[in-house]
Amino acid sequence: MAPILKYMALAGGLVLLSGCGAFDRFQRGGAGGAEVALASPVADTPRPAARPGSGGVRPPSGARTAEAFDTTTQAERVAALAAPAAQGRELGRTTASLGPPGEPGFWLRTGLVTQAAEGRVLHAPSGASVQVELRPSGAAPGSGSQLSLAAFRALELPLTALPDLIVFAQ
Repeated sequence: MAPILKYMALAGGLVLLSGCGAFDRFQRGGAGGAEVALASPVADTPRPAARPGSGGVRPPSGARTAEAFDTTTQAERVAALAAPAAQGRELGRTTASLGPPGEPGFWLRTGLVTQAAEGRVLHAPSGASVQVELRPSGAAPGSGSQLSLAAFRALELPLTALPDLIVFAQ
């Protein structure tokens, strides 16, 4: 019975080592104190390119704060916050989370649209609204949405909030 426990302990240790990367260094011959240079997870994470006409500039690779990730200009913020000429057609309501901060611009990825369109989101409790590009998520309309970092900041919402938004198409 004791040998089985020994093998179980060894297997458990290997699982733990594989989770922290130590086993990878051992497999590559890096055991014995040799350090293996690992790339930053942020640096080698693929980031989408800015959409043409979105006005967004990709954040610098060293971005760590909301201010550094939000590359929109003051003019873009003013334009996004400007009241639209027409109210627009209400598409529905959605709960939004923060989308990928490396994706620049003012956008909402939602199941309420099936193709990209210009629109606006309204945060009813505060009365604040921002013009956004509505991007299809491919999910069901009631499954929630993702709102860009720039739009979160323009609406003055905490980045950890899950705001309920009313979505309008222009």
